[in-house]
Amino acid sequence: MSRALQPVRGTQDLLPAAMRRHRAVVDTARLHALRFGYEEIATPIFEFTDVFKRPIGETTDIVMKEMYSFADKGGEEVTLRPENTAGVVRAVIANGLTQSLPLRFFYQGPMFRYERPQKGRFRQFHQIGVELIGVKEPQGDVEVIALGADILAALGVLARSELHLNTLGDAESRGAYRDALVKYFMQHAHKLSEDSRKRLERNPLRILDSKDDADIALSAAAPHFEEFLTPASREFFGRVRDGLDALGIGYKLDPRLVRGLDYYTHTAFEFVTTELGSQGAVLAGGRYDGLMGVMGGPETPGVGWAAGIERLALMIAEPAAAARPIALVPIGEAGEKRALVLAQELRRDGFSVDLAYSGNLQKRMRRADKIRARAAVILGEDELKRGEAAVRNLDAGTQEAVPLTALKDRLAAFRG
Repeated sequence: MSRALQPVRGTQDLLPAAMRRHRAVVDTARLHALRFGYEEIATPIFEFTDVFKRPIGETTDIVMKEMYSFADKGGEEVTLRPENTAGVVRAVIANGLTQSLPLRFFYQGPMFRYERPQKGRFRQFHQIGVELIGVKEPQGDVEVIALGADILAALGVLARSELHLNTLGDAESRGAYRDALVKYFMQHAHKLSEDSRKRLERNPLRILDSKDDADIALSAAAPHFEEFLTPASREFFGRVRDGLDALGIGYKLDPRLVRGLDYYTHTAFEFVTTELGSQGAVLAGGRYDGLMGVMGGPETPGVGWAAGIERLALMIAEPAAAARPIALVPIGEAGEKRALVLAQELRRDGFSVDLAYSGNLQKRMRRADKIRARAAVILGEDELKRGEAAVRNLDAGTQEAVPLTALKDRLAAFRG
């Protein structure tokens, strides 16, 4: 097969069976988000590159290695979105929504990153996510975590996941910890991986997230964030934990759970599973009180999370298949004409109808079996002369003549 006919590496076709899983994740998430008061929002798939480069940072792996950026025909630098939080915050600023806080948003859609494809990870991938903007209290963190837990529970994933929880403290805590990390890792710089040596100067917290064996060994003896938390940060994290305890949401404290970008503060969390290999996070988020200011808007607190739809789809039970249709089997010109009108009438009444446009009776009945139709309605010349249709129950193997005037009532048993 021609290379041009293959999907680009890291992308996939979502055929009907995969799409059912995809849709089950999205529909479940949307339902629970609405119950929490989160309204759906959609932002453009591509934005001006600065929307991502400014908050994410020009020296991060995402910007340097993973973003799909290009100049459009007008010479504008644009980027396919690698994540959606920056786009949502941009939309809030651009539309003047900071006058209507708090804001609760749910989103779903494709994201793009040039990274090594692996189980459940693609270069074009899809996410669900929520953003709570304008709530500075720790109850906001508890709310978004509780919403995530409810969605995972409804999908049957929560019991096979573990919530990892950490605090990044406030700006003062983070600055003190960053200085301590740089001092510690500078003493062992010759043992760090090449990527971590680069991170040491621009983003030392990311070293704690390295998968390199030597980096992991060094990180084990690195200073802990907890040692540098201000009293206010300790109180904030304590209230988050109290809220989760009150809701019965279990968690594991994970001091190595970090976010490398400076606009992240206080709570960081991930729901992690062992069923998807080494990259086990199925839903991850945190508080980003500094993001709005970095993007040029008023200083506004925010907290949210995102989850990969493909990864969740691998873990859910097989969704119900589409409703089994009724097959219309016309014979002859008169049957074809009557079937075309009847199909439209039945669909408008809520029936799922399949109408084949060619083939003899035998061929059309084989198709009815192939699509798992519940019943076949045969419209032949003799039946139409009598004002009837032959209705064959394909599960029971029985057949009966039904007046056309009573057909919809007789087919009611096969609806849905």
